[in-house]
Amino acid sequence: MCLIIFAYDCHPRYRLILAANRDEYFYRPTEYAHFWESHPWVLAGRDLEMLGTWMGITRSGRFAALTNFRDPSSQILKAKSRGKLVSNFLCIDENPINYLQGVIEQRDLYNPFNLLVGDSSSLVYYCKQTSEVRELKPGIYGLSNHRLDTPWPKVQKSKQALANYIDNNTLIDSQALFEILADEKKAQDHELPMTGISYELEKLLSSIFIGGTDYGTRSSTVLLIDRNNRLTFKEKSYYQGRKDFFEVCHEFQLD
Repeated sequence: MCLIIFAYDCHPRYRLILAANRDEYFYRPTEYAHFWESHPWVLAGRDLEMLGTWMGITRSGRFAALTNFRDPSSQILKAKSRGKLVSNFLCIDENPINYLQGVIEQRDLYNPFNLLVGDSSSLVYYCKQTSEVRELKPGIYGLSNHRLDTPWPKVQKSKQALANYIDNNTLIDSQALFEILADEKKAQDHELPMTGISYELEKLLSSIFIGGTDYGTRSSTVLLIDRNNRLTFKEKSYYQGRKDFFEVCHEFQLD
């Protein structure tokens, strides 16, 4: 998962409005979002290589999502799967803060990451690189492969598009959020961050939707939870390129 934009508890009709793109190598085997047979209350995609996930939600409204933190100098060998940080939270029933305390105790076993975990009463952010734990207040946020709300062009652009849309719409249309996620325009050279990778790769990764050949946007997800705890989850899973995709939609009342 490489871009997550979300409006948390700041819209009259919805307590969470979220749109996200997952970027990954196309050869990495993946299952689209579904209710897991092993844990029937968990709705999430699945990385079939390590059996974790990048984002998911449960029937009771427990939510988690992860992005990698781009820092080539901090990579470790034989690291544990970061996707398990998401799936572990979804599969148990533990307070978000308590769960993060356990994650922090084992943080050195993982490569750099950002983690969002929440339930019906709170949403908490943790960054391994900065050791920041932050219980989020109502607002609009953007998270890519650096700290929360780092002003990368793709983060600023998508956050502003989300803010403009929800300011002018009481009823949220999922398709409008998918259109925000579909923007392939790359940042100008002078806007590119310097994260320790090549210019060519930095340029490729600078767009909201990454249309690469070997690596790119694998899926786009829209998640809405209204004030009556009605959930809408829509996901588009892409093949190499964006012309063909497989779409799933789940709507249900949170327990």
